[in-house]
Amino acid sequence: MCAETPEYKSTLNLPKTDFPMRAGLPKREPQWLERWADMGIYDRLREKEGREPFTLHDGPPYANGHLHIGHALNKTIKDMIVRSHQMMGFDARYVPGWDCHGLPIEWKIEEQYRNKGKDKDDVPVIDFRQECRKFAEGWVDIQRDEFKRLGITGNWENPYLTMDFHAERVIAEEFMKFLMNGTLYQGSKPVMWSPVEKTALAEAEIEYHDHKSHTIWVKFPVVRAVEPTGARSGLLGVNVVIWTTTPWTIPSNRAIAFNPELSYGLYKVTKAPDDNWAKKGDHYLLADNLAEDVMKSAKVEEFIRKRDVTAQQLDLIICGHPLRGVEDGQGEWDYDVPMLPGDHVTDDAGTGFVHTAPSHGADDFILGVKHGLQMTHNVIEDGSFRASLPLFGGEVIITAKGKEGSANTAVINKLAEVGGLIARGRVTHSYPHSWRSKAPVIFRNTPQWFAAVDKDVEDGQDQYGTTIRERALTSIDKLVNWTPQTGRNRLYSMIETRPDWVLSRQRAWGVPLTCFTKKDALPTDEDFLLRDEAVNARIAEAFEAEGADCWYADGAKERFLGSDYNADDYQQVFDVLDVWFDSGSTHAFVLRDREDGTADGIADVYMEGTDQHRGWFHSSMLQACGTLGRAPYRNVVTHGFTLDEKGNKMSKSLGNTIVPEKVVQQYGADILRLWVAQTDYTADQRIGPEILKGVADSYRRLRNTMRFMLGALDSFSEADRVAHADMPPLERWVLHRLAELDEKVREGYKSYDFMGVFNAIFNFATVELSAFYFDIRKDALYCDGDTDRRRATRTVLDILFHRLTTWLAPILVFTMEEVWLERFPGEKSSVHLVDIPETPAEWLNANLAKNVSELRRVRRVVTAALEVERQNKVIGSSLEAAPVVHVLDADVMAILRVLPVDDLFITSGVSLSSDPLPDEAFRLPEVDGVGVVFEKAEGEKCQRCWKILPDVGQHKHVGVCGRCDEALG
Repeated sequence: MCAETPEYKSTLNLPKTDFPMRAGLPKREPQWLERWADMGIYDRLREKEGREPFTLHDGPPYANGHLHIGHALNKTIKDMIVRSHQMMGFDARYVPGWDCHGLPIEWKIEEQYRNKGKDKDDVPVIDFRQECRKFAEGWVDIQRDEFKRLGITGNWENPYLTMDFHAERVIAEEFMKFLMNGTLYQGSKPVMWSPVEKTALAEAEIEYHDHKSHTIWVKFPVVRAVEPTGARSGLLGVNVVIWTTTPWTIPSNRAIAFNPELSYGLYKVTKAPDDNWAKKGDHYLLADNLAEDVMKSAKVEEFIRKRDVTAQQLDLIICGHPLRGVEDGQGEWDYDVPMLPGDHVTDDAGTGFVHTAPSHGADDFILGVKHGLQMTHNVIEDGSFRASLPLFGGEVIITAKGKEGSANTAVINKLAEVGGLIARGRVTHSYPHSWRSKAPVIFRNTPQWFAAVDKDVEDGQDQYGTTIRERALTSIDKLVNWTPQTGRNRLYSMIETRPDWVLSRQRAWGVPLTCFTKKDALPTDEDFLLRDEAVNARIAEAFEAEGADCWYADGAKERFLGSDYNADDYQQVFDVLDVWFDSGSTHAFVLRDREDGTADGIADVYMEGTDQHRGWFHSSMLQACGTLGRAPYRNVVTHGFTLDEKGNKMSKSLGNTIVPEKVVQQYGADILRLWVAQTDYTADQRIGPEILKGVADSYRRLRNTMRFMLGALDSFSEADRVAHADMPPLERWVLHRLAELDEKVREGYKSYDFMGVFNAIFNFATVELSAFYFDIRKDALYCDGDTDRRRATRTVLDILFHRLTTWLAPILVFTMEEVWLERFPGEKSSVHLVDIPETPAEWLNANLAKNVSELRRVRRVVTAALEVERQNKVIGSSLEAAPVVHVLDADVMAILRVLPVDDLFITSGVSLSSDPLPDEAFRLPEVDGVGVVFEKAEGEKCQRCWKILPDVGQHKHVGVCGRCDEALG
């Protein structure tokens, strides 16, 4: 070439875009948030008419602290569900909400009081409640801004709060439906009780941690024993041995349980240390499978089994309490202790006999009710023994700080003193703790209000069952879809075996149990509860206007009872409702009562963490089955817990927590959202610095793909559009893949499979587009003139642009908005206002797809062969090559002969041969029948497109090939 060769770079159609490769998300995302707020984008979406509603009902987070990574995961999944359904043609509604009542907030206010030396009980209850309300309001505002920063769309201007007056009214009304339908009752049962918080707790408020407990083996002397025939059994004076990890419950013992299916025997100690509690000559009744372990624990050196003891013989035994006749016992324990059969007794651990205190255990209570055992009231609300209990009055089980008190030691010492023990020790085991205070809880008998789950509901809504349990189990199996399916099994098993629902809490901040009881009536009497619709209506109207505080105002009882009743004849209940009843009722005041609710009061989907099978999913199911007759949701989606990179639970003490705010400050919210999309949220997921770096790398690759398309589409107009039928095969193949992918994306979004959606899009964008189609078509895009091929390529890029931006908009809400506005700027423009485009059926072409698949197999061999030459420094670019490609398959060869294979292989030329593969041909083991013989391209290098061709220099324009000469005009 001569020195005067013109510079042709300016004549190329190089990409033009201002879209930056560096995203700068932390700084730029707030600008889009402000823009969306100014546009009122959520309200504009609601203006789209004729759409089928789709409603995700928000499980309310608690308004008492900054967001953690679990909140971010949860809300982002919800946002992806809402946005994807909106873009698939639904009117997708999302009303965010907050749980505002309950112990956590009350606890914070009490803590503030304690720091100031104030006593909560000295503060008027309404004043106290107002402080709780103010505290919740502050955190609602903080959390709302934190959620919005994550790009969460929704009706943020009008969320739902369980403490709103209308919400408090509806919660009370929903409670009064239980009052009126016959399922509400007051009962005295052992419930999980927090001595620290001085209230009953629900199962959903309990978590289990390892706890070191005392363990004792206690002797109950047999005081009466006969054979089934009436003769003496020879067991009088022997000891039934029990084992317990709660020594403090021994003073409340009323029976001993055994299992008729187990094998029992009478054992005699034949050798033991002189100072041992278990003495030589002692006789013990034990389960055969546990006898050796018991004797070892009791330091017995030798023992013998004397005889079998049958279930019939055990059933006729009466024992004495180990404290029977104790000095200063005032006769408290001078009663008979019967032996009772119970299926809950096992021989996995212990002695095979279970000491039974009906006031302090679920199985104990059931057995006690069945056999008429007396309930005890030995433990008061602060976790101590009643002052009047002989020997132990005032001893504390759990202190106000959640530590073990003196009660266990006091009981153990007294039992040892009277010779009631054969062994003692310590055991670490899983023990229930309060979810909030993290302190151990106890089972305590106390009067509470319950909703009966097995009593017929008197409301006429019997389509799915007559009881709450029947309706719930039917709903789970027939009315609800579960993602993942394991959620169904978990909730079903919980509801199948759950006890009656404890509705009452002995606290101040909540919706009160709006009912009255007759003073001279018993809980079992028909007129014990006042059931009057007029009274209920007065309460509801007052709550609507004044909120639940009016229940505590002076004269409230007289006001609500009205002139129909003498207020002196009734007691007003001041317990508050379990907060799970509040959140379980949200379907009524959100889905049923709001304009943006649902026509039937049923949500399309509830989505929460797996812990909500015992929480919100559970309480919503029970509550709705008691008032609606069925589940309040059609779909339930569940996510797992978030762990650190090593799979450990996050904790501040370990220093392994990931705070959403920090991730957003470093990377931007879209990176956090992309982490969610790349994660199998149905299982426990991991996050950490290295994982986030990997996510950021995926983001950069995807951003590069979008940037390429923006540059190549510069100045594209409808005049450039090419019809599908007129496109080259390669473009029609891309549209075929788009059609396949569109179906997969839509199905994935419908089934809440965001990882499947993103992986499919990402692989398509990086492997099939960037590494294949874009790689091939760069030459046509940059070097062709106004050719059909270039216009077809740009048409496909335009179609790709609209698909990729809308497919990814529910995930990368900020980035896809940036991409969209780069092409379509304007005050009213937004990718979030458009739908995923419909895909013509004619794009699908399975035969073409098969052909291209074959071409890509051949291309792999050619690319690998050229890479060998590049590494050997024979060539620097694939355009320096003109290989000979041998293909044995006649059908594949026929395909190759009708396509521009030099484009396919990105070479300056290529020769096709169906001759047998030469020995020197390059092969890939996994691609049969294809070989490549390397040849250098002949000719001169075109100074415009850089291909090496024989015709370069033979045209009007200096130093270019025929194609470029034509493009230059």
